[in-house]
Amino acid sequence: MATKVQRNLSILYGRRQFSVAGAADAGTNSKAASKVGDLLVVASIAKALIEPGGTRNLEKYGDSVPLSESLVLQVLRRNNLDAARKLDFFKWCSLRPNFKHSTETYSQIFKSICFSHNHREDIFLLLNSMKNDEVLLNSATFKLLLDSFTRTGNFDSALEILEFVERDLDNSSCLSPDVYNSVLIALVQKNQVNLALSIFLKLLETNDGNGIGISSAIACNELLIGLKRANMRAEFKQVFDKLRGNNVFPLDRWGYNICIHTFGCWGNLSSSLSLFKEMKEKGSWFSPDLCTYNSLIHVLCLLGKVKDALVVWEELKGSSGLEPDAYTYRIVIQGCSKAYLINDAIKVFSEMQYNGIRPDTIVYNSLLDGLLKARKLTDACNLFQKMIEDDGVRASCWTYNILIDGLFKNGRALAAYTLFCDLKKKSNNFVDGVTYSIVILHLCREDWLDEALKLAEEMEARGFTVDLVTITSLLIAIYREGHWDYTERLMKHIRDSNLVPIIIRWKDSMEATMKAPQSREKDFTPIFPSNGNFGDILSLENITDTETDTALGAEDAEVLYQESDPWSSSPYMDMLANKISSQSNSTRMFSLTGGKRIDTKGADSFDIDMVNTFLSIFLAKGKLSMACKLFEIFTDMGADPVSYTYNSVMSSFVKKGYFNEAWGVLQEMGEKVCPSDVATYNVIIQGLGKMGRADLADAVLDKLMKQGGYLDIVMYNTLINALGKAGRIEEVNKLFRQMKDSGINPDVVTYNTLIEVHAKAGQLKQSYKFLRMMLEAGCAPNHVTDTTLDFLEKEIENLRYQKASIKRPNVDNPL
Repeated sequence: MATKVQRNLSILYGRRQFSVAGAADAGTNSKAASKVGDLLVVASIAKALIEPGGTRNLEKYGDSVPLSESLVLQVLRRNNLDAARKLDFFKWCSLRPNFKHSTETYSQIFKSICFSHNHREDIFLLLNSMKNDEVLLNSATFKLLLDSFTRTGNFDSALEILEFVERDLDNSSCLSPDVYNSVLIALVQKNQVNLALSIFLKLLETNDGNGIGISSAIACNELLIGLKRANMRAEFKQVFDKLRGNNVFPLDRWGYNICIHTFGCWGNLSSSLSLFKEMKEKGSWFSPDLCTYNSLIHVLCLLGKVKDALVVWEELKGSSGLEPDAYTYRIVIQGCSKAYLINDAIKVFSEMQYNGIRPDTIVYNSLLDGLLKARKLTDACNLFQKMIEDDGVRASCWTYNILIDGLFKNGRALAAYTLFCDLKKKSNNFVDGVTYSIVILHLCREDWLDEALKLAEEMEARGFTVDLVTITSLLIAIYREGHWDYTERLMKHIRDSNLVPIIIRWKDSMEATMKAPQSREKDFTPIFPSNGNFGDILSLENITDTETDTALGAEDAEVLYQESDPWSSSPYMDMLANKISSQSNSTRMFSLTGGKRIDTKGADSFDIDMVNTFLSIFLAKGKLSMACKLFEIFTDMGADPVSYTYNSVMSSFVKKGYFNEAWGVLQEMGEKVCPSDVATYNVIIQGLGKMGRADLADAVLDKLMKQGGYLDIVMYNTLINALGKAGRIEEVNKLFRQMKDSGINPDVVTYNTLIEVHAKAGQLKQSYKFLRMMLEAGCAPNHVTDTTLDFLEKEIENLRYQKASIKRPNVDNPL
């Protein structure tokens, strides 16, 4: 006996047939009745599928149900049916002798099951069924399938479908550019950059002019961004060259901006400026926008050319027709603060507030850091108060880290430690592992090893990882004081117990290795062979290469600037682009960011961080021969030295007076294409000063400034000392004025040096003048000041004695 559903189907189909046969001329009424009948039939089929038995309920009715494409689509679109029941109905329809699925019905069933995670195998079965039925897969459905797999992270299935369709020549029409764009974007967003790159390159190889390709610049830009984030430099350059060489793959304005920023961040300034020039030549559709200028200003600051960046900044505001945004102000303030152009940073900061742009925490952090490094402690404290009370900007943990480190470096150790203790009591949100590392570092420098170890134990107890930076500071102090037994205490209180045992094990291994004969002892060749001596410093390529002088004041730059187009919206940028385009050497010559001692926290593999740790330990004790042996061992093991490695070794050689060896280190550093930073130049000037070559030190300084470099307070102090010992007092005073004009306040080392060099030059009044300036500035004297003053008092006594010993001439006997 037929079920209720079957009876309803029979009645509905009977009525429909009667209505069609007896009322063919009823017009609109007939069509309305037909639609109502179809809806009722669809509802009855859906109800039959929901009831126990599913498609078996339809089997009992037989073949009397007149299936049509419209009817099947309506059933597949029913919201009250899940994907499994729709799939069963789809398969049941496939077995009907007088029915064949169309492209639309296949598309609908794919759409229904794509949102279910349990039908992967069914999708491939349906694709094979389509091929057997000779039904073509349209582009929209294919894109839907790929998106469903990439959205859930099932990239293997997505690639399998792609290969399946590519093998089927009948379905090649569905391989539209939009499909590949979707796949590439999804893969990059899921951090599957290598897969995206392989698909991209495969398309280039197989593109035969049939329209298969990537026409969307969005997909290309996403791929470029993914390669940049993954630091895949060679692959990025490969894609960049392909985009420029093939018109099928466009490079739009956003793509240009991405490439300008990426090449600049990787030190290739010439490519960035060339792309800027190319954008202007292409016309209004590619004309530089605010993002272009922001990228170029950021790149110039990053490469140490902050003065050039300031000119471009003024050009942006004046003639480009664009208005700077919050990000523009941020990068300019950051660049000026890092380059010790603190007065320019304050000026830009004031302009930012005047224009109604509210500074955020990052801007305040950059300016605070710059003020503290420039020894403007009072200004930094006032700025911090303004940040919290007036502007209501919330201080971050990094803000407090800057304050604590700055207070320590400005001779306010008690204030720094008090602030640190107060922050610990408030919340973990105000201190982190970096905060503890800063305090431990300064405690170790003051030889307070017990306090530093207690703080490391507390650091671990509060859940912060004791990283390699902190461990290095502790081990240097332990080695300096000769307490290697303290390492056991250190190991007990470190959660990541891999680091210290590895260091100790390596220490034992290195000591055993160093007992073996050095490989260079056989032919007695030095580890750092030098060609010439330290006095040949101006002949070093990375210091004398005039092609890299793009800063203000260079004669050729001035000529190019005067010959630039007066109607251009960016004449200075045009000058930089024209100048850099003729250069063959795009090597990064100066780094605004100093070399880092530690980059990572990992201890699973041998890396340069461990090398720097061991070198720091032995160099701190003055064990140069042992450090050199370690350097040779590590480099033979495949570790590539970085700027910090070379600077550390070279500094130790200079302090010991081994100038030829230091010159060899500097030469090797240039050959290894390590960018010179402020620390490198500090060591160079210190070495020239000890050699009595103040003239060369002055020339090196001039070359540094032309390269876009900057002077920090250590370099000023070093150069003042070198010039003073050479008796060049006028240049000393000129350099002191330049130091103050740039916004850097002198510290106790500066004043001690000025007092000493003027006293030894016989200018006692000037020495007392600098002493008064020191006291008025609130700079506390130290033991070096006392020693200098003792020398000054002796000189004054000698002068008084000389004056008192002069006898009046005898008027009676003038001869």
